Amino acid sequence: MRRTMRRTTGMCAGRSAIWLLALALAVALAVPVSAAERVATFDPAASKISFVLQATAHQVEGTFPVHSGELRWDGETGVASGEIVVGAEGGQTGNDKRDAKMHSEVLESALFPSFTFRVERLEGDVASEGSSTVRLAGTLAIHGGEHSLTVDAEVEAAGGRFDAVASFPVPYVEWGLEDPSVFVLRVAKSVAVTVELAGTLSTAEPATGADG
Repeated sequence: MRRTMRRTTGMCAGRSAIWLLALALAVALAVPVSAAERVATFDPAASKISFVLQATAHQVEGTFPVHSGELRWDGETGVASGEIVVGAEGGQTGNDKRDAKMHSEVLESALFPSFTFRVERLEGDVASEGSSTVRLAGTLAIHGGEHSLTVDAEVEAAGGRFDAVASFPVPYVEWGLEDPSVFVLRVAKSVAVTVELAGTLSTAEPATGADG
């Protein structure tokens, strides 16, 4: 009888071990695998920022150069990091006198030589091939201040490269920059900005822990 009880106890222990192993395997399979991080690296030579400022009886058009930029994001969570750096000191409108006033009185680009858009979220799926529409949310650092900014962008991707375009208003006077209006010449308090970016798309495998 004792031998029978030992066999029964051993069988129960064996079944318990099998169930525990099966449970551990099920839990392990249920843990989601981290998605590979997507990376967009901007090509400054193929990118630019343009702007249009409405003024009395005419409009002022100009450009700023893109200095650098890289964006990384998790396609599942939308969490993003990275920044786009624009050269404020390189802004031009094609009129030397007007540009000198813009740099010295409005942008004060000697003190604030760049604008930086730091991205915190990316909503939407960036297709590896074809068209996509995404929303970027983050902070724009300009003229010593930081301002929340959300923009929608149209993306075209092919062969590991992409082109993206986004347009949005910048209420520069509200954000603390000088209003260049004079008695006769009046200008708008907000400037229309268009961002054209080009570069490469890649995938970065998620980091793994060090071997213990």
